[in-house]
Amino acid sequence: MAEKNIKLMQGNEACVEGAIAAGMKFYAGYPITPSTEIAELSATKLPKIGGKFIQMEDEIASISAIIGASLAGLKSMTATSGPGFSLKQEGLGYAIISEVPCVIVNVQRGGPSTGLPTSPAQGDIMQARWGTHGDHSIIALYPSTVKEIYTTTIRAFNLAEKYRTPVILLMDEVIAHMREKIEIPDGDEVEIYNRKKPSVGPEKYLPYEIKEGDIVPEMASFGEGYRFHVTGLVHNETGFPTSNPDLSENLVNRLFNKIEDNVEDIVEYEEYMLEDAEEVIVAYGATARSVKSAIESLRAEGIKAGMFRPITIWPVAEKQIEDIGKKAKRISVIEMNMGQYYSVIDRIASKYTSVDRYGRVNGELITPEEIISFIKEG
Repeated sequence: MAEKNIKLMQGNEACVEGAIAAGMKFYAGYPITPSTEIAELSATKLPKIGGKFIQMEDEIASISAIIGASLAGLKSMTATSGPGFSLKQEGLGYAIISEVPCVIVNVQRGGPSTGLPTSPAQGDIMQARWGTHGDHSIIALYPSTVKEIYTTTIRAFNLAEKYRTPVILLMDEVIAHMREKIEIPDGDEVEIYNRKKPSVGPEKYLPYEIKEGDIVPEMASFGEGYRFHVTGLVHNETGFPTSNPDLSENLVNRLFNKIEDNVEDIVEYEEYMLEDAEEVIVAYGATARSVKSAIESLRAEGIKAGMFRPITIWPVAEKQIEDIGKKAKRISVIEMNMGQYYSVIDRIASKYTSVDRYGRVNGELITPEEIISFIKEG
């Protein structure tokens, strides 16, 4: 029987290990609490496997560098926290419209501005969805354990490559700095997705050509003999800018639909004791851990509580939330902010049941005892 590879690992370390398992070969970033360990560990580990690490002068340069590295064929990642994530938004929009796969990690902390640098928060939920301007869709994932950080980081890279899009990995400071035991799977047990390479030669290649039955274009790498234009402007299938209204409409719709039409593939979630739940709690990240403990206590007192935990924050698991709304007596959204994901759940489920919220922004975790009191007070 093969010996298991079991390690005691910090969340930020699990993120780096997962990224390397997924094929990351380039990291560019700027140190910022509470994500700095991701940069430090990437700097240590990447050169050993033929990868590259660059500490950039700021967060704007960092996301620009990973876009360039991805265009050259390297799976690329950057990590930051709230203030740095704000600076990355223009680059994020560029990666969306130019369809460059990459992973952006945001280990959240209290805000606005410099806020609470070393305290947990969940205040960047809406920034992940709408931080960059214009109409677009986005994939944002949110793990809740150290083991899940490892697997979700791999999944972030796979989704980025599959759909030619930047993927955001949201984390809590508390999970990023927590240490838990995890089992590292063998390399052949890890599913890895790589971008589709061109099926035609350089002379016939169009970087944004749509093949029948697939709205995600094939992607060549610079340095492989393919020459093509990359721009942040609306463009046609050649990559060059266009102001044609029909082409502009088609491009934005396609960028939206390649994600929204594949919700079943992208959306991941956990259902905990939902079979007979009358009191359903929606929570994610570190808060979901408190919720699980609270549910066990509530159940012991005869209160039929359960949890729905979105692991994919964006796009939203609308069908599942709607189904829960039809069955539950109440849905409560518990989060370390002033109601960011509550507004989403309320929009979907309030036509079927009452939707309440509980949250705060003082840099402290929400405890099981608080959750129990809130549910009991009704």
